[in-house]
Amino acid sequence: MANNKYSDNFDFDNLFVLDLANNHQGSIDHGLRVIEEHAQVCNDANVKAAIKFQFRDIPDFVHPDDQIKSENKHAPRFISTKIEWTDYKKMASKIKEMGLLTMCTPFDEASVDKITELGFDILKIASCSASDWPLLKKAADSGLPMVVSTGGLSQAGVDALVSFLTHKACDFSIMHCVSVYPTPDEQCNLNNIAEFKSRYPGITIGWSTHEPPFEQVHVGLAYALGARMFERHVGVPTEDITLNLYSSNPSETKAWINAKLKAETLLGCHERQIYSEEQDAIAGLKRGVFVKSSIKKGNKIANDDIFFAFPYREGQISSGEFKHGFIASENISKNGAVTPDNYKIEVSDDDICETILKTAIHEVKAMIAKAKIHLHHEFTTEYSHHYGIKNFRETGAVLIDVVNKEYCKKILVQLPGQQHPLHMHKLKTETFIVVSGELISELDGKEFIIKEGEQLTVPAGTWHRFKTDTGVIFEEISTTAYKDDSYYKDAFIRDLTSSQRKTVVDHWGRFQISEQLRSK
Repeated sequence: MANNKYSDNFDFDNLFVLDLANNHQGSIDHGLRVIEEHAQVCNDANVKAAIKFQFRDIPDFVHPDDQIKSENKHAPRFISTKIEWTDYKKMASKIKEMGLLTMCTPFDEASVDKITELGFDILKIASCSASDWPLLKKAADSGLPMVVSTGGLSQAGVDALVSFLTHKACDFSIMHCVSVYPTPDEQCNLNNIAEFKSRYPGITIGWSTHEPPFEQVHVGLAYALGARMFERHVGVPTEDITLNLYSSNPSETKAWINAKLKAETLLGCHERQIYSEEQDAIAGLKRGVFVKSSIKKGNKIANDDIFFAFPYREGQISSGEFKHGFIASENISKNGAVTPDNYKIEVSDDDICETILKTAIHEVKAMIAKAKIHLHHEFTTEYSHHYGIKNFRETGAVLIDVVNKEYCKKILVQLPGQQHPLHMHKLKTETFIVVSGELISELDGKEFIIKEGEQLTVPAGTWHRFKTDTGVIFEEISTTAYKDDSYYKDAFIRDLTSSQRKTVVDHWGRFQISEQLRSK
């Protein structure tokens, strides 16, 4: 699926949500103190944060009988901590004054209207309301960006929730949440975050935490698994106020935020990094190539002529770089190091071409694995190289034939920067469906950019070509593919035989590639 986030959507990534809940204790002054102290923590850490209220339209929210006496433990607390709407407005103004976002959870439809009226930035749906469809419909119609917690929902329930919010065109994110207060380790199930991340691509996934506030390992693990939004309850203890077992005081909130930032630093980036200090350390532990006996200039250096030994001398050939067939370009004394200055290597064009294709295979296999494409063991692979294998990285593609009957399916892979030249098919109509990356295709002179999940149909007789900047995997679904049905604009390509512009092998061609190159 494509990530369909637009510039006017709310950016949920790396948002910290601090839930004030009823920890204002029904006091506007204490509520302002909680806001000020926790906002300062967030500002000191330079993080994006929202402070969240909870709205209930009391007394209408609580049943008349339960307003007098209730066996539900929450009802007395909701009533006793009730404050006026004007007080909420004052606290919301303080949040904005401190540079934070305002957020609020409605528990009834009237509260959604109040959230809109008071100008809140974000609306939050609590776990207990995640299947309350009348309230969800009202919230969806507010037009506000929404964060939805999923505590207590089955997987089917979360699927239904995501589907509903998507159909309503809501700008939303979802929180993995366990509604146990506090949450014991064995019930955290943080792997749900990774499952959500995979199951709902393009949607920000968060972790709404109820573990004891002195615990800091959870937030780092959640970030590592893909969570990009983090929520916890906050408060300020006093001589008269004791926080519950899942609410953080300012110092605990600071430690929690720092734990996430530390995890972010430790995880770094997905792309492989090579550091000079690392290279120096490795070089100090490598083995070098040395000759057993004196070698005269012009003689070949065979496997039997060398040995590998530690330590590696700076600038010499390492054990991993040695190839059979090196030729001494000067005399090398016994036990002497083989260096770029005292050897040369004769490499045939076939060897160069084989290395180019086999290096590409490693990358193609990795791309297919990353895209979670599973291939049957019986398939044919075509390495297209219209301007020669030496130019494969510029002009080329890998085509995997999956089935070719009355219908045809191929999987095409292009490495970053590759292009496929202008051509047409007289018999075949084909549809490209991008699985991973981005494809740029030209049809009769018009350019199309095709992203993940998108498709483009190429009718028979249509001149077309394609390329990629990012690297791409796309399916080609077509009518029957015929061997001689590709007609190229470039006369140079038209004059080539099929074997000159492509190398076709069974499976990946582990052994066939060498044989074919040497038979051409």
